[in-house]
Amino acid sequence: MTYGQGEFGTRAEQPGGPARLAHFYDRLDSIAYGGDYNPEQWGPETHAEDAELMRVAGVNLATVGIFSWAKSEPAPGAYDFGWLDGHLDRLADAGVAVCLATMTASPPAWLARLHPETLPMTADGTRLHPGSRQHWCPSSPVFRQYATRLVEQLAKRYAGHPALALWHIGNEFGCHISRHCHCEVSTAAFRRWLRARYGTLDALNSAWSTDFWSQRYGDWEEIHTPRTAPSFRNPTQQLDYLRFSSDELLECYRAEKAVLDAVTPGVPVTTNFVPVAKTLDLFTWAREMDVVSYDSYPDPHDPDSVHEAAFSYDVMRGLRDGQPWLLMEQAPSAVNWRTRNGRKQPGRMRLDSWQAVAHGADSVLFFQWRQSRGGAEKFHSAMVPHGGPETRIFREATALGAELAAHPELLGSVPERAEAALLLDWPNWWALEQDAHPSADARMLDAAHAHHRPLYDASVPCDVVPVDRDWSAYKLLLVPNLYSVSQETADRLHTYVSSGGTLLMSYFSGITDEHDRVHLGGYPAPFRELLGLRVEEFEPLPEGGALRFGGGGEGTLWSEELALEGAAPILTYADGRPAATRNPYGTGHAWYLGTRPDPVTMRAILDRARLDAGIRAPDLPVGTQVRTRITADGRRVAIRLDHREGTVTVS
Repeated sequence: MTYGQGEFGTRAEQPGGPARLAHFYDRLDSIAYGGDYNPEQWGPETHAEDAELMRVAGVNLATVGIFSWAKSEPAPGAYDFGWLDGHLDRLADAGVAVCLATMTASPPAWLARLHPETLPMTADGTRLHPGSRQHWCPSSPVFRQYATRLVEQLAKRYAGHPALALWHIGNEFGCHISRHCHCEVSTAAFRRWLRARYGTLDALNSAWSTDFWSQRYGDWEEIHTPRTAPSFRNPTQQLDYLRFSSDELLECYRAEKAVLDAVTPGVPVTTNFVPVAKTLDLFTWAREMDVVSYDSYPDPHDPDSVHEAAFSYDVMRGLRDGQPWLLMEQAPSAVNWRTRNGRKQPGRMRLDSWQAVAHGADSVLFFQWRQSRGGAEKFHSAMVPHGGPETRIFREATALGAELAAHPELLGSVPERAEAALLLDWPNWWALEQDAHPSADARMLDAAHAHHRPLYDASVPCDVVPVDRDWSAYKLLLVPNLYSVSQETADRLHTYVSSGGTLLMSYFSGITDEHDRVHLGGYPAPFRELLGLRVEEFEPLPEGGALRFGGGGEGTLWSEELALEGAAPILTYADGRPAATRNPYGTGHAWYLGTRPDPVTMRAILDRARLDAGIRAPDLPVGTQVRTRITADGRRVAIRLDHREGTVTVS
């Protein structure tokens, strides 16, 4: 199969995919399969066994070098890549492609000793120390200098190596130091970022509402990162610091990517995102990546984790407008970092892997290939466990490798475009979950799951999209808790509905602008006409509290006193007050939930809204989902996932 330019649906030229992705895909015959390979932890006898076991398991991609900085630069400027040469040669000879890491995720101890100013500092002034990982200040020019110097040496050495298929920058940015650094270097960088954003102090004072609590600034040097303070800190300062933190980590990524682009312009670049969290604005990050990569660790003890993984995969697919993404890490069985680390029961690894492929993954990779003998992750499962190949885990890994290799047509196939989408915005997420709000129960990820789940249960695909995406192709748009929204985005939502779209929005939406200043004119001011109602008052519920609906079921977490201005109630409380509404607007309809309905009621409302939008659900048993991918030659491949015990029959 080829990946030439100009063919829609080919691996090189999917929407948003740069042509140089062909360099990666041309090295694969089927879905990428393998995982993190850390040969520096083992000796020659193990290396020989690894080569044979990789062949047995069907491994065709290995991620190498994630935590190898200290091995490759044991002293400042004293580079030693000799240990790595033989491993890459051996992998190339075995037909295993390499995703080569830039090794900068964990600096060597000598960097902290020589430059303690590179270590991050918490909001209370505590300096964090080495002995773990990611012990660096994202704003530190010294850290960036050493990191990019290493990357340049690495890129020059392996630019033409036959194993090199993909670059992997850093590792899990924001996992440990997303908001930890409040040192003077970070403070100075924050001030520069604010100058670029606002231009003048007057503009900043206006955006930050600094006339409240006498916080007005007369000099840029008076502004600090939001360090530990006596009481509530300025909410817009906190919001901007979260924006800055995401951007500053992105600058670290960009610095390394610039080196790689200069030395190896034909090799694509990625980095791996942690399970969906509010640390990084992933829509902004994804624009800088050739392909999105993701680490997925659903909890085997949590019955909802299967759905949460599906939601996360829909986020990954949406980051680059439907382009296939890479499952960079998952666990073959147990992890090591939860309070109780449950194992994956027989068959669960296979099901989890196929779920990722069904939702658009072009790889099934694990952390890691061989289970470590020592270190913090020695009890994290691996494809080759401590017990060696004569284990259930390795047998299942081998069977899965053969199964994936038997379906080469899936590699690079395009996930079918959904008719429904869910709006997700990281700045809104940051603003929604700040302190001094009516209730701490308004949580973005919780709300997103509650809105996505009914479509998932009905096996109706749902894309996750940003606020600046074109939504016109979607029949149904879900908007959970859009607390912070610009007038421009509000206007676009009006246009979407008036042009025939169906919108379902939930409580505590349209409250503030992008600077966390309240939209005046009565809640939710930007959406009153669209929704046909006014929110008189918020009434968050006490912990464990609920309000009964007239026809059964209950509202939880939150409620609002709604005054209808044209909308019709579709759900009422037992006392007759409206709990949810529907309003015709233009040629479309806007639905509004003033509370969080229980799951059964939520499913019923979403089913009604979905049918209102003209979206049908397949007739499938409970616990069964189907997702479709479209191959380069136009074939539709359906993948069925059964998440329940026993046998099911489907048409």
